[in-house]
Amino acid sequence: MSEPKQDDRPSTLAAVREALDEAEGKDCVGALPYLREAADRLTDLIDEAMATAVLTGQASLRGAGAQAGLTENAVGPRLARTRTLGAYADDRGRVTAAGVERAKYDLETGQPRQPGAAPAPMRFKPRRPS
Repeated sequence: MSEPKQDDRPSTLAAVREALDEAEGKDCVGALPYLREAADRLTDLIDEAMATAVLTGQASLRGAGAQAGLTENAVGPRLARTRTLGAYADDRGRVTAAGVERAKYDLETGQPRQPGAAPAPMRFKPRRPS
């Protein structure tokens, strides 16, 4: 099985470092946008690493989540937001074990599905307006 590409990882790590460097000299309020950018990029890296780990068989969905400090229920939606497995998400916006198996098959045959548009980062949505 050929491995998915990880070409963007070094540039994304550099972007995380750059955002943290920008935040370092600022006061708390001024640092917030840079810290948010670093956190978003780091989250993307974690999600892509989990996707690669489950796709290459290095970890199960549960195992990848545990290594990232996540519950099993949090893994599926995060994998659905990745370039690696986003095209295999179900109608609920989750990647399941069946989706991973299909992705492995498609990778082996050299015909992986192409991801759609990148979704917006997950954000907190309050249940009640207040």
